[in-house]
Amino acid sequence: MEININSIHFTADKKLKQLITTKVNKLTTFHDGLLTADVNLKVDKSESRENKIAEVKVFVKGSDLFTKKQSKTFEEAVDECLDAMRRQLLKHKEKERNL
Repeated sequence: MEININSIHFTADKKLKQLITTKVNKLTTFHDGLLTADVNLKVDKSESRENKIAEVKVFVKGSDLFTKKQSKTFEEAVDECLDAMRRQLLKHKEKERNL
């Protein structure tokens, strides 16, 4: 699976990129047909502490799945996104079985 990580208006360090790559690769255990994953990281300009935004878009055979979460750190936001994505992948796989 190809993984594209984009950090918008800042430069993500290697540790963060490696963490994201490792966690996104684990999604393949929930669905076989994953083609690519796009991860976008950005900082919201609001003054609140929870200003880190992570967006994950996964391209699966037949459809695209998308999650977006906001948190205090990019690690938390990515974890929340991937939890939501895991649930979406399981639902998508169940729908495929029922067809």
